[in-house]
Amino acid sequence: MKIAVSTYSFNRLLIEKKVNQLELISLAKEMGFDGIEIVEIQPHDGSNQVDYAKQLKAELDRLEMPITNFTFGADFLTGSDGDLAQEIQRVKEQIDIANLLGAKSVRHDATAGVVGLSFEQALPIIVEGCLAVTEYAATKGIRTMIENHGFFSQDSIRVEQLYSAVNHPNFSLLVDMGNFLCVDEDPILAVGRLAPLAGYAHVKDFHVKSGSQANPGAGFFRTRGGNYLRGAIVGHGNVPVEQCLTSLKSAGYQGDIAIEFEGMEDNIPALKICLENLKNYLKA
Repeated sequence: MKIAVSTYSFNRLLIEKKVNQLELISLAKEMGFDGIEIVEIQPHDGSNQVDYAKQLKAELDRLEMPITNFTFGADFLTGSDGDLAQEIQRVKEQIDIANLLGAKSVRHDATAGVVGLSFEQALPIIVEGCLAVTEYAATKGIRTMIENHGFFSQDSIRVEQLYSAVNHPNFSLLVDMGNFLCVDEDPILAVGRLAPLAGYAHVKDFHVKSGSQANPGAGFFRTRGGNYLRGAIVGHGNVPVEQCLTSLKSAGYQGDIAIEFEGMEDNIPALKICLENLKNYLKA
């Protein structure tokens, strides 16, 4: 099991242009991570996606730093101006990028939903997109998955329904233990439900405030049910990280895991604490 870090965890540094995506590979290695999860392709030098992916691959190889997952957005309901065939083709092109990077697994989104359309109504369309993509990815030796992400398709029961409906051996789930809180679901119950279906996992923590309290202000966002969340250093928030890891291990999960930090703290010192705490939890 490799402990990786998502490039999203350095988002503050990327936004402030204190580091670029290419430099994150050596930074993650210096910090002691076993691998890196690359989120989108973010050229800092004006390169196109293909050329920048080749640069990233060369740096991964130079540093002998494994890419544990490639992650990018997708929406099979509204993406590509609502043209499902076009969105499927666009996602397939991202699979080609993953292949250039040497990634053996990919997480793409399913959908953020459409007002007035129920999950049950949307499910056949989402399934068509996911199935077409995973069949294509399988020819390149790349496993695909969706994550409990984006409110509309975030509940564990909905993610399980989608997994079962796609019903393909190359398709699995990225289980993010923190994201269930975005739809006010207990991470312990949700991870316990989905752990047997996991192909990859995110370790994430959140500070939680009840929606019945006053708005805590900057840094917090609202859950679907009106509670407040703010990204936290792993072990500092309210997500039962160690218990969720136990559920994954009990279900036989032996894949890689990635820290996805989205707190307000400075990225580097925060991630050092995240890594130290996670290593301690895994030893327990």
